[in-house]
Formats: sequence, C-alpha cells, structure tokens
Amino acid sequence: MKSGMRVGIEVGGTFTDLIEIREGIAHIAKVPSTPDQPDVGAINAIETAGVDLENVVDLVHGSTVATNAVLERKGGRVCVIVTKGMRDIFNLQRHDRTSIYDLKYKKPQPIINRQDVWELNERIDADGQVVQILDKRELEKLADKITAHEEYDAIAICLLNSYVNPDHERQVANIIKTISPQMPVTCSCDVSPEFREYERASTTALSAYVQPNIEGYLNRFLEKLKVKDFAGRFSIMQSNGGRMPAQAMSKNAITALYSGPAAGVVGATGIAEKIGYKNIITLDMGGTSTDVALIVNGTPDLTPQTKIDGLPVRTPVIDIATVGAGGGSIAWIDDGNLLRVGPESAGANPGPASYGRGGELPTITDAHLIRGTLQANSFLGGTMEVDLEAARSSFKSMSRKLSMPIEELADSSIRIAEANIVRAIQQVSTERGRDPRDFVIVAFGGAGPLHAARVAEDLDIGTVVIPPHAGVLSAIGLLMSDYVHFRARTERTQLVDSSLASIIDTLSDLRIQTENYLKSEGISEGLIFEYILEMRYVGQAFEVSVILEGGMKNLTINMILKAFSEAHHRIFEFSKPPENPVEIVSYRVGARTKSSELSAFTDGISGREKSRAEAKSIEITEGGLQAQCQLTTRQFITAGSSFGPILIEDGTSTIYVPPKWSALRDEANNIILKQKGE
Repeated sequence: MKSGMRVGIEVGGTFTDLIEIREGIAHIAKVPSTPDQPDVGAINAIETAGVDLENVVDLVHGSTVATNAVLERKGGRVCVIVTKGMRDIFNLQRHDRTSIYDLKYKKPQPIINRQDVWELNERIDADGQVVQILDKRELEKLADKITAHEEYDAIAICLLNSYVNPDHERQVANIIKTISPQMPVTCSCDVSPEFREYERASTTALSAYVQPNIEGYLNRFLEKLKVKDFAGRFSIMQSNGGRMPAQAMSKNAITALYSGPAAGVVGATGIAEKIGYKNIITLDMGGTSTDVALIVNGTPDLTPQTKIDGLPVRTPVIDIATVGAGGGSIAWIDDGNLLRVGPESAGANPGPASYGRGGELPTITDAHLIRGTLQANSFLGGTMEVDLEAARSSFKSMSRKLSMPIEELADSSIRIAEANIVRAIQQVSTERGRDPRDFVIVAFGGAGPLHAARVAEDLDIGTVVIPPHAGVLSAIGLLMSDYVHFRARTERTQLVDSSLASIIDTLSDLRIQTENYLKSEGISEGLIFEYILEMRYVGQAFEVSVILEGGMKNLTINMILKAFSEAHHRIFEFSKPPENPVEIVSYRVGARTKSSELSAFTDGISGREKSRAEAKSIEITEGGLQAQCQLTTRQFITAGSSFGPILIEDGTSTIYVPPKWSALRDEANNIILKQKGE
C-alpha cells in the first residue's frame, strides 16, 4: 500500500466535494449531491476523481445526513423512557419565546410524539441519592412492551438527575439490551451528562433519532468502499472540529450534526495561520446556505450548545452561524411586495433554473449569470453546462411585478443575500464582543469568493483571503482535522480557595475518562488536552465558557477568577467586583491528537507552467450600472497587485474583485484581496 494517499469527501446540500492528496499533488472533484442517497454522490465523486481506493490509507468523511434527517423529519421512530411525571417534557420545552413580536409564534415541533414517551417509576434527587428505587419487575414489563413495538428504530433513556448518578439509566439500558440485543439504545448520561432537563432530553432524543440514518448510511458507504478494496482508516468529522473513527458514531451520532461546516472552519484556519493570519472570519457559501465562524488566535470558538430547527443540542460545537443564503437560495416577493432571498433553497434537485433539471424559481446562481459575475460557458471550469436564458426566464415574473429590469432585480437579489451574510457575521463577532474590523475574511465554498469583498466592505474589513481550491476547502479541512473527544460533567462549585483541590480532582478525572475513551478507539499518541469551565455569578441563569489557557499547571483560584471576569466582560460589557460570589456549573475536558500536518500541495501545474490565455473584457451589471470587467484565472494573477473590477475563474469557484479592491497571488497560491487604503 502506498503511503500518504489521503482522501477527504464532504457531502453538501448541492455538491459533493472530494480531494485526494497523492505525493503532494491534489486531485479534486466536485459533483452534484444526491440527497436521497448521499452515498451515491460520494461514490460518484470517487469515480470522477479516479481515486484508487485500494491505495488510500486515510479517508475522512463529512456529510449533512444527520442535519437533513432532523430538518426533513426523516429520522428513525424513537421511544424515550423518562422518569414518571416527565412525559410532556418535549412538548412543554421552555417558557421563553424566541420571537417575541411574532403573533403567530409556535414552539419548535418536537421530533418525539407523546405516545412514544414511556414513564418509569423511579427517582434520583439532585445530589444523586436514590429517592425511589427502580423496580426490576416493573422495568422488565416496560421493556417487554417497548420492544414488542416493532416500529421503534431506537430507544433513548433520559431519567431525572442521571447526570449526577447514572445507575438507573444503566440498569434500564442493560435490561433492554438483554431482551432485544439488536435495538440501539442511547443514554443521556453518555450523550449529555449535564444539568437542564429539557436540553439533556432533547440532545439524547436527537442522537437516537439520527442514529439509524447515520448507521444505515455509513454501512452502505462502507460496503461500497469494500467492493472497491478500500482497507484504510475511515473516520467521520464531528461538529467540534475534530474527527473520530466511524465506529464511534454508533455511540453518539449527534456529534456528526454539523460535520461539513466544521470541516471548512478547520481548513480555513489551518491555511490562514500558515500565511500569518490568526484572527479570521470564515465565510463558507455553498449551494444551500452560508456558514460563518470567528477564529481568535488560531482557535475556533466552541460553544457548549446549539440549536437545529429550534431544538437544543447540548454538545460542544464550533460556534457557527448559518443563514439561508447560498447559490441555490430562492428570491421571492413577500406579502408587503418586498424582495426577499432564502431561506428556501432549490438545493441539488431540481437546483437553480439555469441547471436545466426542472427548476423554475429564481436563485442567486441564476442572478449571477444574469449579472455577468458567473459566465455560462465556463461554469465550474467548463465541466457543467448552464442555461443563461433559463436563468433570465426565472426572474421575468418578479421583474414584471416589481417593475424592475431583470438585470437590476438580479443584482438586488445578490445584495440582499450579502446583507444576510453580514448579519450572520455580526452574530458571531459583534454580539460576542469582537470587532469584525480586527479580523480578516477567509472565503471559500463554491460561492463564497464571489461575495466576500462586498461583505467585507459592509463590515469595514480591509483584507480577504481566498485559498487555492476554495470550492472544495471543506474537503481539505477534513484531512487537516485532528481526532477530538470531549467529556463533560455538571458539578456546582463555588469559587473559593478551599475548592481548588476539588476543581483539580474533577478536571483530572475527566481527563482520565477522555484519554481512556480515545485509547479504546485506538487513539493514544500525542494527546493535547483542553480545559473549559462553564461559570457564572451566583444567581445568574446562564453561564459563560472559560478556557483555562495554562491547563491545570500552577492553577489558582485567582487565575480562574481573572479568566472568568475577562470572558464575562467581553460578552456582557461588565464584570462585578471581586467580592461577588462566582461558581463553576459544569466542567469540560477535551483531548486531541497533535495537528494533522497537510504538506503544501498544488494541482500539479504551477502558474508559470500553464499556457497563459490572454485576459479578456466582459460586461457586468452591479449597483444599477454596467461596467467593463477583466476576466482571468488565478494563474494570471501575479505577485504584483491587479486592480478591480476583475472576475477570476478558479475551477471550483469564481472570485469577484470589485472596483477599489486589488488582488495579488502569494507564494502559497492564495489570492489576497485588499481594499483601497489598506
């Protein structure tokens, strides 16, 4: 088996991306996704790139299978076992209103039907003491009833206060496995051993809900890989920016929820850091949505909780904001006769009107073709045919209704999409106490480089970086990812001098658990540990995440208090005097392997070796004005600055350099855009 042959495959909502690194040379493929059978799209990418799987030693995969299962409500039918009196937890949820001015507001639709929630007469109190003993005979009868329902695909167990004492959950799981060994069982003490009952129950139920989809998909994919004689390592990207062996997904499938967006963040961070940028904002615009994230000092922000379709997920994820602004996002007119874009997308099927697959609604991709910032005869490097007239036809109805020329309407649609992206960046920067002007945008995805400069203008950001192979950077990020695992525990601890020993003991215990788990998965060398405390002032309802930069070495109460005060002030613009009591609510320890080095790679042909086609002039429409724009390729951009407007066709993506911006290509083949005056 040849060493060094590595493959990353990322299944997106519209396209499936692949990159193979073989002896420092990148071989890439970008093919349409197959939403109903995502494994087919992945195999198509392998065949298109001509990958010899027999000689691949490392295959890393990320997909939207778990995300789509939740959004489309196509997961398995799940039975949930709860403590008696907690049957309505999924319907009651929380008492807050996430949209307080919406008169038609409804709570998120739960994935669990009330008739699928079964109560068990048991009780453990908040200190972990058994109040109501678990009756084994009652449990066996309940287990018989549940397993008799052949329509159940998985079972989730979430008992009160099991994050303190998991004994009852373990007993329930063991009985079910004895009666029905093939039934997948998910325990909250494994998935989310933290307080807040609804969030823990939601996370556990979601993990069980997507597990049949994940396992079925991975099993089908593995079978197809084996047929092609693949015998290398196979790992899956997680939402926290790290990967795990594929077999680990059966223990906690929810960790794969946002694997695709997380891979893009990892790739952008690694490439930007190599050229000296540690504070960046990632802008990943694909066919369905745009994902943005903030990177401070080379480290993505992690958040302990996120939401999907309004449902909470309590697991560490990269702090990514997503908006429905992708190439396939549909432009439409609302009840007030105002132009809107997204969140609905044409996706991969039928796709934008210009794809010729039956789509008739106007999308951002169609708008770019009309505006001239995408060229029909060289779309995706000329590998895909698109229909400009079909794109124009899709906008005709709206053009008549709004009495706007089609070109102006297309341009306005693009500007609205960019405004949505700006708002998403403000969510992860300004609303987190960070000034976006102190950051550099790294743009990627098929559509990211088209919009990045205009988005940067709106945020007063002066520099944009577009890496090589930007359209498949998420696949590159898969190969740059580390093996990562987190363990958490809720244990309220007041921050006083006498509690230091207890704090260190808890962190040490979690470190041992994390290390042992990774060893059980065959990962043991070069581990780097990260320590995070969820903290608050006593009396506050919610916590802030505090990273212990120096780990446990020479740790003191004053060091923890100082780190908390800085984190609290950055988010809320205030911190209380030192005499105010502070408490730790939860502890979190993460372990990762040393950074996976991805050596410099090229597409096999340097800029000097390629035949240089002369740049030509085209006409584009922007801001209601027509302008002459230079059309060229990445290789034609030199180390000296070239001034916009320029359209740079780049195979898997297209870069737009507006007026008042310059573009240059650095030694690592990145395109650096600078706003005038920067």
